[in-house]
Amino acid sequence: MPDQRPAASGLPPAGPASPSPSVPAPASTQSGPTINIADEFGTAKRNLPPAKIVLIAIAGVLVVVAVASFLKRATPQGAGSLDNVAAIEIPGQSSTMVALTFTLRNTGEKTLYVRSIQGRLTAASGESSGDAVSAVDFDRYFQAFPALKAGAQPALSPETKLQPGEQVTRTAIVVFPVTMDSFNQRKSLSVVIQPYDQQVPVVLTK
Repeated sequence: MPDQRPAASGLPPAGPASPSPSVPAPASTQSGPTINIADEFGTAKRNLPPAKIVLIAIAGVLVVVAVASFLKRATPQGAGSLDNVAAIEIPGQSSTMVALTFTLRNTGEKTLYVRSIQGRLTAASGESSGDAVSAVDFDRYFQAFPALKAGAQPALSPETKLQPGEQVTRTAIVVFPVTMDSFNQRKSLSVVIQPYDQQVPVVLTK
């Protein structure tokens, strides 16, 4: 029954109550594929090969490097032999002077330039070495100690040049700080020739 109350204060009478507006229902969310940020940027597990393959590859590289180093290792530029040894004991000095006659051959592909010549002695008391005396002193030593001249050849001097394949027989005189008895009981005796621009010397041992 409509409201029959008179209007108050000049307001029109109230009509029937209007229904309240309905609130729309929230739209239903649809589930879809999700994005994994870790997959987008990558991980070590996904991007790197298996550890076994990595180790095999590293081992292969190491083998190649080792083989290359072995093939390219430094080798002497010359070869030859220690042919004759003449020795005398220097009176009152407990030292032995030795004339070392040797054959040297340039086995390289370029000129061999002699930088220095030494003698090396391994005795029961240990190893000792000495530089070769100057070629200008040969005659003086031969006059003082004629036994040194047995089998001797011209001196091999620093700055001597040997062409590829060239061979010479030369003598070096060296003084070792050992007695004649120690020298005679030696274990080894060598001539050590160091060329220029070479890491490894030519060692002739007897």
